[in-house]
Amino acid sequence: MKGIDKNLTKYSDPGFSRYVRGAFLASEGFDTIDLDRPIIGIANTSSDYTTCHRDMPAMIEAVKRGISQAGGLPLVFPTISLAETLLSPTSMLFRNLLAMDTEEMISAQPMDGVVLVGGCDKTVPAQLMAAASADIPAISLITGAMRTGSWQGERLGACTDCRRYWNQYRAGAIPEDDIQDIGQVLCPTGGTCMVMGTASTMACLTATLGMMLPEGATPLSGSGDRLRQAVATGRCIVDLVQREVTPRMILTRPAFMNAAAVLAALSGSTNGIIHLIAIARRVGITLTLDDFHEVAQRVPVLVDCKPAGKGYMEDFHHAGGLPVLWKAMESLLDTETEHVNGQRLSQILDAVSPPEPWQDTIRSLDQPLAPPGALCILRGSLAPDGAVIKKAAATPALLKHRGPAVVFESPDDVAERIDDPALGISPDHVLVMRNAGPVALGMPEAGSLPIPKHLAARGITDMVRISDARMSGTAYGTVVLHCCPESAVGGPLALVQDGDIIALDVENQRVDLCVDEQELARRKEAFIPPPKPERGWQRLYADHVLPAHLGADLDFM
Repeated sequence: MKGIDKNLTKYSDPGFSRYVRGAFLASEGFDTIDLDRPIIGIANTSSDYTTCHRDMPAMIEAVKRGISQAGGLPLVFPTISLAETLLSPTSMLFRNLLAMDTEEMISAQPMDGVVLVGGCDKTVPAQLMAAASADIPAISLITGAMRTGSWQGERLGACTDCRRYWNQYRAGAIPEDDIQDIGQVLCPTGGTCMVMGTASTMACLTATLGMMLPEGATPLSGSGDRLRQAVATGRCIVDLVQREVTPRMILTRPAFMNAAAVLAALSGSTNGIIHLIAIARRVGITLTLDDFHEVAQRVPVLVDCKPAGKGYMEDFHHAGGLPVLWKAMESLLDTETEHVNGQRLSQILDAVSPPEPWQDTIRSLDQPLAPPGALCILRGSLAPDGAVIKKAAATPALLKHRGPAVVFESPDDVAERIDDPALGISPDHVLVMRNAGPVALGMPEAGSLPIPKHLAARGITDMVRISDARMSGTAYGTVVLHCCPESAVGGPLALVQDGDIIALDVENQRVDLCVDEQELARRKEAFIPPPKPERGWQRLYADHVLPAHLGADLDFM
């Protein structure tokens, strides 16, 4: 069944179900000719709380125009909206809820295909997870990045520059009036962060997977380029319906390995690892941390974009965007993967030129921004199931480090005690935070712990920091993340005590707790897990969320 006859409401009379649908849709001005067209759902994630999606209403109108031009009937439906900076304790806690919401609405309502309109960084992976499970023709459309702002002649952008200036403010180097003025120019337009944070990373990975038009990852929010992508997306989804192409036909293992390669070339957000694993799991493909490590060891960093570089997304776009990056790294990609536009990657690249000499944002393989290994997977006694470090954003001198631990029990504990001089924290200490993994707290972006004020005032800008949390793709520093098993389920992180020696050796992929096994066994016996939430979504999540190295999806999805 297709169109209006799809997913009929159960009234024990299919004829009546169809009749009453037509009667109610007639109140919107639709006639029988309209209802005989392919019905295309448009998932709307706009909200006054989600500032990244401010320009979404105009984009949706452009999508509707493209669908109508191609002979489809567009019907917009809302889903929950995830605002990274306005959700507590973290937007990641609600990624799986958005995925469930979107999948159920796709499956329950009559639609032959769906356009997934999102942007802010947990939204896009949630929508792809939903599309993979629902498996009707689907295409992703993002809001695009913001334009850059300016302060005292310096070009600025959220949120790498947010963090840089806030750290200077904490160190006493910037007065209160200046930090407030800077806050007014960091986010000058609608759209997502204009650096290679998780939103921009996921946009590039989605297009690489084949689930977005090839040129759809980089046009800026509110621009004519972005609106033209919206119209083209509307036309494309009708074509996908006519060709009966579903996400499972596009989301193949080679497509995911291409995405892993692009993630490395971008020096993209570490969150991309969790999201790609979760999406792959929805189509029955196993991606492992070792897959990402292996790919990263052979793919250099090719895009000069903050936080690993100095540029912004608009520079990447003006340099040719994602297709030019694909061209630059063509020899490292499987070019037989299929894309929503009906072309193989090889066919797309036939029409793309290599990086132009007038720009230096997209580099060539023989002149990369940085060598291979931007992302590194660690294991050892502190993270037997794996941990992640963004080597390209770390301090080289700290990549091999041995120091005593200072342990914090939660992000709130960090906020309360990190600046206490009585702790005696020195630059050689290793800052350890636990109870911030998926089960404990939904895995907030809290892993980039602040440098203690007394050290920041001395010019210390980085320390080794270790946790079971995530960090924003906009962040930087020598930060070990996603330690598995997490502390809330009794992982080794739960056993660390103040003064324990921790050894980090990125070259050898090790992060170790240097405590003898007998002592660790004694501590393990005394471990008491933290209490779980009593009710609601948070309790369901805590009971069923998978660990980070398996994508942090729900175990029953």
